[in-house]
Amino acid sequence: MTKRFGLLAGLGFAAATMLTLFSTTYVAGQVEQGKERPLKTHHLMEGLVAPNCGALKKDLDAGPSDDKAWDKAAMKAELLNEASYILMADGRCPDAVWAGAAKTLRARSAEVLTAIDAKDTDAAKTAFAAMTKACGACHKVHKKKK
Repeated sequence: MTKRFGLLAGLGFAAATMLTLFSTTYVAGQVEQGKERPLKTHHLMEGLVAPNCGALKKDLDAGPSDDKAWDKAAMKAELLNEASYILMADGRCPDAVWAGAAKTLRARSAEVLTAIDAKDTDAAKTAFAAMTKACGACHKVHKKKK
């Protein structure tokens, strides 16, 4: 009985170790797309996140000059905020790094939007810088090199 228990315990340990290694290897990779919806992650980044992030940075660096420019900046911040939800939807989130970055993207883009609504360029720039640091931390772990 003791030998059988030892063998079962050893097999259980080996299986748990292999599962952990598999999970770690899988989690470290970028999620290619959601489980049911067709949007690929790199298309989300290239089509929604990157263009709006870059354009918002330009808007804030220049300082929106009128109500129309402030409204366009707000739209970009809103789209980035919406992207934070997409990043967590449809089984796309693989781990805590991704989840934390999406949460920070959501919170900081909301802060950018609040600052834009107040027409406070400096506060918007500060929130934007914090937002992009979270993006960079996630990309360091998940972005595939091409």
